[in-house]
Amino acid sequence: MLRAIVIDDIESIRKKNIELIKANCPNVAVIGQADSVESGINLIKQIIPDIVFLDVEMPDGTGFDLLQKLKPINFKVIFITGYEDFAIRAFRFSAIDYLLKPLDPSDLIEAVNKAEESLNKEVLELKLNTLFSNLERPKNLQKLVLKTAEKIYSVNIQDIVNCESDKNYTTFNFINSPKLVVSTTLKDYETLLKPFNFFRCHQSHLINLLYFDHFIKSDGGNTIIMKNKSAIPLSTRKKKNS
Repeated sequence: MLRAIVIDDIESIRKKNIELIKANCPNVAVIGQADSVESGINLIKQIIPDIVFLDVEMPDGTGFDLLQKLKPINFKVIFITGYEDFAIRAFRFSAIDYLLKPLDPSDLIEAVNKAEESLNKEVLELKLNTLFSNLERPKNLQKLVLKTAEKIYSVNIQDIVNCESDKNYTTFNFINSPKLVVSTTLKDYETLLKPFNFFRCHQSHLINLLYFDHFIKSDGGNTIIMKNKSAIPLSTRKKKNS
């Protein structure tokens, strides 16, 4: 049984969320609630919960402020936000779970199930540090959390040369680091990386235009040559759209 607390500054929302947790998550016992950063910190220190459902925006600060003041974090966190705001991208890049208000029961159940999975302190710390870093860094210096079969990494987006798809796996190639293979589709990363000057040049390839060098046209097919000398196919349809 997970011992949980809910932190939200609006009483009606807080009560509604507690009701949803009780109705949909029988493996979670809500043992406390708070309405601010300060009261949340005091409650966490007093109760030491397994999981915290944490509002992002509160009158005396943010959920991020709360976590920064409690380092190291020894509990699991599910953020709750009412807006598709700047923080959403930071959550996605950092592989941190979040829920949008009003809570959807199926999303709530999925987030809690993930929280129940084994997550060691080192992995949680890496994810949260990446989140804090992304909130502070400019857009062109964001980090991305990648989980391979052996380890979890926090990488600089600007160091990614290209991504290559192999069914449900994606290989990341870097300018000065060994490649990483993750069990997530290229489509998911295309959505994340497109705002960062990445281009889907082929069904199986996503490139960082920062490392584009030149283009070769031949009877055998169109090819993009990157600055690290790698050759990547360019589909005819993508060529027309580029």
